[in-house]
Amino acid sequence: MPELFDIMKSLADETRYNLIKLLLQHDYCVGALAKRLDISESAVSQHLKILRNTGIVKGDKRGYFTHYYVDRDLLKEAAKEIVELTELEKIETECTKTGSKNHSCCRKEVKKNV
Repeated sequence: MPELFDIMKSLADETRYNLIKLLLQHDYCVGALAKRLDISESAVSQHLKILRNTGIVKGDKRGYFTHYYVDRDLLKEAAKEIVELTELEKIETECTKTGSKNHSCCRKEVKKNV
């Protein structure tokens, strides 16, 4: 699976996000997507290239046209990783254990990591 960061970057564009929403409902070719989103076919192609490179979108050649669809399994796996991220436990520092407000232990950790 591609890196979650790459998937999120490719979905962060509003046009690509809208392409994904359309392709989740139906397989479309470039021309149909361009008409639906009221943008040029070349713009659609550029956005699809980014989505294909991350593996979110795949295409099937049907006659003269390629119809695109979303790899739902990849999208579900990315969503699962995001959910797992939200479930990470907080690591207790000395400040949180003692209720200290000066956060001297946190400052020491930052200095060590820099």
